Order: sequence, then C-alpha cells, then structure tokens
Amino acid sequence: MARLSGAEILLECLQREGVEVIFGYPGGVVLPLYDALPRYNIRHILVRHEQGAAHMADGYARASGRMGVCLATSGPGATNLVTGIATAFMDSTPVLAITGNVARTLLGRDGFQEADITGITMPITKHNYLVMRASDLALTVREAVHICTTGRPGPVLIDIPKDVFQEEAEFEWPEEVRLRGYKPTYEGHAGMIRRAAQLINEAKRPIIIAGHGVIWGDASRELIELAEKAQIPVITTFLGIGAFPEDHPLSYGWLGMHGMYYANMAADNADVVIGVGMRFDDRAMGRFKDFNPTAKIIHIDIDPAEIGKNFATAVPIVGHVKNVLPRLTELVKEATHEEWIAWIDRVREEHPSLEIRETRRLIPQYVVRTLYEETNGDATIVTGVGQHQMWAGQHYFYKRPRQLISSGGLGTMGFELPGAIGAQIARPDAEVWAICGDGGFQMTMQELAVVVDEQLPIKIAIFNNGYLGMVRQWQQLFYNRNFMAVAMTQPDFLKIAEAYGIPGIRVETKAEVRDAIRTARQHRGPFLIDFMIDQEENVWPMVPAGAALKETIEAPPEELVR
Repeated sequence: MARLSGAEILLECLQREGVEVIFGYPGGVVLPLYDALPRYNIRHILVRHEQGAAHMADGYARASGRMGVCLATSGPGATNLVTGIATAFMDSTPVLAITGNVARTLLGRDGFQEADITGITMPITKHNYLVMRASDLALTVREAVHICTTGRPGPVLIDIPKDVFQEEAEFEWPEEVRLRGYKPTYEGHAGMIRRAAQLINEAKRPIIIAGHGVIWGDASRELIELAEKAQIPVITTFLGIGAFPEDHPLSYGWLGMHGMYYANMAADNADVVIGVGMRFDDRAMGRFKDFNPTAKIIHIDIDPAEIGKNFATAVPIVGHVKNVLPRLTELVKEATHEEWIAWIDRVREEHPSLEIRETRRLIPQYVVRTLYEETNGDATIVTGVGQHQMWAGQHYFYKRPRQLISSGGLGTMGFELPGAIGAQIARPDAEVWAICGDGGFQMTMQELAVVVDEQLPIKIAIFNNGYLGMVRQWQQLFYNRNFMAVAMTQPDFLKIAEAYGIPGIRVETKAEVRDAIRTARQHRGPFLIDFMIDQEENVWPMVPAGAALKETIEAPPEELVR
C-alpha cells in the first residue's frame, strides 16, 4: 500500500471514480489540494464565484447524467456554495461538494474563515461528512459518490480540515461500499404493479404526468412504450420537459402555473393519474385540496418520502422508473382511449395556449420560437428563473431528455450562465444557448470570464425588459399595479461582453431577430444577443398562486390586442 497525503488520497479517489472536471476556487485551507492537483488527470475550471462553481457542477451533471464536482475553501468560500447546493438538492442533481476547513485544533474556536458548513448544509444535502483523519478519506469518498449517484440522486458534501489534507496515511481503495442504513428500492412491488395495471386497464380517461425522475432514471424509452401501448396522453412537469418527445402525437405539453391550458384541464379531468418520477408539488398541481378530487392516483417514484406527501395515493409504487415501467407495460392492455384523446384535442383547439399573436413589437415568444426554428429544435437550452424561463419552456419544443436545463424547485435566479458553462463542458459538441433574464444575468455575469478562459462557444440571449419581469407581472395582476422595486437600470450588456472579449448584437425589432440568431450561430466562439423585449409582456396561461388548475387564466382580451 502506498503512503499518500490526504490531498493525494482525495484526488486519487476522485480519479478512480471517473471524475474528469472540478469547478473550483482556491483559498488558504485548500492549497495543499491545489498543490497536488497537477499530478492528476483532472481538469480544474477556475470560477469567479463559488456559487458559479456549484451551478456549473449542477449544469454539468444535468447535461451529462454524471456526477458534477465543485470545490471551495473554508468560511465564505463554503457558504457561497449554499445556494447552488440547495438548487441541486431541490432538483435531485448529483453534485459532490468538497470544502476545506480550518485545522482540527481550531475547529469550534471561531478561527479565521471557519464555518460549520456540515451544520449549515445538513437540510440541503442528501448526506454530508466532516473527515477528521486522512485514513478515513478513501472510504468517505466512495460512500459519498455512492450516496450522491444512487437512489434518488442528490448533493453530498465532504468537509476536510487543512491538516487532514497534509496528513499522510496508507492508501487503500475500498472495492465495495456497504451502508447498512441506505438501501434504495429499485424493483417495484409486484402486487402494486398489478394493481396499477388493473386501474389503468379500467380507466376511461388516464393521464401520465412525467417528471424529472424519468430523465434521471434514463427511462424515456420505457415511458414511450407504456404510453403507446395503452394510448395514454402524456404531460410533464416543467423539469420533466424532454422526458417525452414534444413532437409525439400523445404529447400534450406541461402542466402547472404557466403550463398549457389543455394540459391543466386534462390533469384535472382524468379518472386515473399516473405520476412517474415526479413530486406532485404545488407549482405543478395548483391548490392541493381542489386538484381533481375523484381521480385515482398511481405514483411511481424511487423516493418513498414523496409518495403520499401531498396527495392520497391509490397505488404507491416505490422503485426505479426504468425497472418499474417495463413491468407495468407488460401488464397493461392495448387500448385506444379515442374519446378521451379527442376531448383533449378539442380543448387544445379551443384554447391553443402557444399561438404567437401578430404584433410589430418585439415579444419574447417570437424570439424563442425563431430560435427553435433556426436550431431545428436540437439545441441545449439553459435558463435562469422568471418570465424568460417560462417562455423558453413554452415556445421551444424539446425532443429528448437533458435538452432543457433549468432551476425548478428552488427557483434560482443566476443559474443560467454558470449552468450553461457546466452543460457546455459536459457536452463540448452540443449547441448550448443560455437564455437569460436581465436581472438573473447580473447575479452571475462574472462567469463570462470562464467562458473566455475555456473558449466555450456558448450563445447568450438576454431578454432585456428593464424589469424583474415575473415580479412586475404579479404586482400588475395582484397588487393593483403597485410597481415597487422592480424597474432596473441596466448596464450596457454589449459593453460588458466586449470587456471580456465576447462579441454581441443588440436587437430592437422583430425584423432583426432571425439574422441575429444566424450571426450568433455562425460565430465559432461565444456570442451575446441583447434582445430589447417589450417591457409589459406577461406570461400566459397562468394559475394564480393558491388557485386550482381548473382556474387557469388565459391571456385577458386586452393583452391579446396589445
């Protein structure tokens, strides 16, 4: 057995676990790790803020399906990761966060740049560790990676005091990981699967709601096979977009606060609701007590804590969707559900939701739809949070999993640019577009330096309306137009891009949109487009906060003619 320092043991373990990239920012207590890093075949991406490191690791994981890794020093370095870790936790992203801490003799003594990061992140990690001996590092890393990437994925944090990095120990690679208290259920209960099949076979108006778990479970093909055999319409959650191809005849978009009107009505009128890898959360389901009270709910999820949490479940199935769906498909009968599908089609015809009205103003829906057309629907789209996120979800049509990458559960502004960087590094040959809000972009725009450092060909589209758009929309609709603290004086985004060496174009009219997108796509490196969109454009349809899906509001007539 070789004798290595704690830093070398950590890096040796990461390399053996297949880690190729670390997104990090150095500091005093992690210098022993950085000193050892050049001896290992691991690429280090120098971020400009630790929040960016966590979001990049998250975007990397979502685009690739592999674990992302971020690294920070103690104190503020570690606490700056918190928003990104919480984002990954809410969206079940496998992110391994590594932090340094003060030396063991200073722990608990308020040493310089000390923070109890394991205590701080306990509610937002799947598990975390404070490693007090170099000899414990190898097993800790093995366990951490196993927990991070199995069952329901999620972030895990390892905190390491500086002198543990420096301490030497015998390196022994643990071939097996055995955690007595951690045994995810992968195979669904056979009796429950039979009950689910019986309910589906008896259903007149079944609907599938597919969530992010289908994407993480790599079960898109299995979902298609179930839907096609039983001819069940499929809708998705926002993060489930791409789990089922949106050009499929059985696809009816996504539901929820800004989902399609017909998707919301289909969910609210189904007699059997089959939730697959989703949480039945408030953003998707509206007011819980008034969601389709007569529907029988089948819930398939790998996390038993999610089943029955928000809704009474007729048939709970705990298991991995990739394993459960084929067994369910075997048992369901071939069906047509012609009347039910015809009913949803009529609703879609009467309430199309995604029509783009004719107007001379530069509206964001037109920008997204034009981007879809110019990229043939093949680009990877990364968004922040707000109006631009909803428009990107509505008006770009996604054919495959991992094509739309966005912060869902936590709703993190500023995710767009670092998330896109992580996605582009994970998939260097992909066409990656960061669709940004003008507010969210300013939260993490310093990461433009990483785009330049790493020579990434990311295309950046800023939807610039001079407002915190979603907040302004709520103030207009629900607070009597009391526009408080939402108007923003913006910098010149083209000059900011130029300062980093990134070319760009400002677009002020509809006539300029298509040529600007073509110019950006033809440029081999990064490119920024500043779209000066209509300031008062709102996102429709909308389920007001606290309302039921059946109370979905379409755009009011006065907005349609603006």
